[in-house]
Amino acid sequence: MLGEQKVVFSGVQPSGNLTIGNYLGAIKNFSRFSDTYKTFYCVVDLHAITVRQVPAELRRRTYETLALYMACGLDEKKNTLFVQSQVSAHAELGWILDCYTMFGELSRMTQFKDKSAKHAQNINAGLFTYPSLMAADILLYQTDVVPVGIDQKQHLELARDIALRFNQLHGDTFTVPDGYINTDTMKIMSLAEPTAKMSKSDPNPNAVVYILDTKDDIMRKFKRAVTDSEACVRMAEGKDGINNLITIYRAFTGKTVEEVEREFDGRGYGDFKEAVGEACAEGLRPVREEFARLSADKAFLESVMKNGADEAAYYARKTMSKVRRKLGFVN
Repeated sequence: MLGEQKVVFSGVQPSGNLTIGNYLGAIKNFSRFSDTYKTFYCVVDLHAITVRQVPAELRRRTYETLALYMACGLDEKKNTLFVQSQVSAHAELGWILDCYTMFGELSRMTQFKDKSAKHAQNINAGLFTYPSLMAADILLYQTDVVPVGIDQKQHLELARDIALRFNQLHGDTFTVPDGYINTDTMKIMSLAEPTAKMSKSDPNPNAVVYILDTKDDIMRKFKRAVTDSEACVRMAEGKDGINNLITIYRAFTGKTVEEVEREFDGRGYGDFKEAVGEACAEGLRPVREEFARLSADKAFLESVMKNGADEAAYYARKTMSKVRRKLGFVN
């Protein structure tokens, strides 16, 4: 905790166009913390290189992710927005926490198993120790609250365990963070395979709606969304496709499940899919417009990066000074 103000930290990889799952489950909710917390929102490019990157594309996507943060409502004057690799303390503390993370703990991480299967030719040490670097990202700023999706909950639990272990050995050093999960929209599923999470790396272009998709693309994808044969818009077990569409519709309209079911009582899936597409496209329109404006001003984005990195480094140095002293490193 920085003084009396609690701290929020979160990071997003610059790994391509972000989905409505990233938006609804994470980024859209970030701004709610801005007025009452000290907030650090990071483009985690160090994490991105656990998978081979084309340098020019990684650089471009880093700018784009920062622009998306702001287009989704994060005011650079109220939030510390920065790029991970521009604050070297992340890598330094990442190595230190590697030495406080057990091999067995890392072996149990489900994302390591999943990514190893997808990238069998590049199962590198960074992919294995990724959760220790994520713990460093969080603990570096004495974070109280981390907005996380269900798939990152395991990593957050490990960050808590590492903080407790370090504190037990060296005295009170790190704040032990809590997770924040938005229970309304915590998991947006694939439009083509509604039992699987929507993923920006899905090879099926119709399965994923991206934040920057055009309205025509959004409408086309929702029209092709997998449903069921009942032709009744209601939330129920076994209706994975419709449940997912209701969740998305609610997220963009603010309506309850009961209101959605009443609205589409007696109407077919075609009407419902079109309404979901319209609500999504209209909800994302201001984001797309603001993203286009920000992306055209590279100098402004670089000034946000620099100011954010300077401020983040100031707070990171405070933590690292304490860590180095407790470890016995000579200043």
